[in-house]
Amino acid sequence: MGILKLENVGYRYKDAPKDKYVFQNINYEFEQGKMYAIKGKSGSGKTTLLSLITGLERCTEGNVIYNGKDLKKMNLDKYRNTDIGVVFQSYNLLPRLTAIENIILSMDISKVKVKNKKQKALELMKNVGLSEEHAKRKILKLSGGEQQRIAIARSLSYNPNIIIADEPTGNLDKDTENEILKIFAHLAKDENKCIVIVTHSQNVCDNVDIIYELNKTE
Repeated sequence: MGILKLENVGYRYKDAPKDKYVFQNINYEFEQGKMYAIKGKSGSGKTTLLSLITGLERCTEGNVIYNGKDLKKMNLDKYRNTDIGVVFQSYNLLPRLTAIENIILSMDISKVKVKNKKQKALELMKNVGLSEEHAKRKILKLSGGEQQRIAIARSLSYNPNIIIADEPTGNLDKDTENEILKIFAHLAKDENKCIVIVTHSQNVCDNVDIIYELNKTE
């Protein structure tokens, strides 16, 4: 059984005509230990779909089910701070902080219980291929690939079951993209995470287990 399911999900904007949906009848299932890609043309609703999965928006029709529970009946702040991690194309890191401070801040927000947050943050950085030297650098002193690795480490700081990545390699070159994909593959296969990647990249699609294609509603 999947850890995350979309059951007959449909979405339309509140001010849109009743028959004008961004998408309808979406039935996707996601399991731990696998990598998924969601692809689709611009305007097909990929970002909107992520907003539904992360609980930032509510579906107009259908249900988003996490671990057997409907998101509509869950504490969504707790869900976002403990169960699901998000990685963005633009990294969304705080530039005034160092790499390690960004990760520790995520632990503080989630209220995860960690004996030594600095040590845990360094372990997470090591897991994504970064050293203690990188930890001390301000975000803008890091390359795009290094910033994305920090973003992944941050998303793992409270050990979520699901990692949602929105175009995580969109700003990266091919070699760096492959390095990021190896990290995601390790998280899925070795740490039993469910990895969901929204992407335009054929290379990403070639490296996942299952592809879902989102088609724009006419």
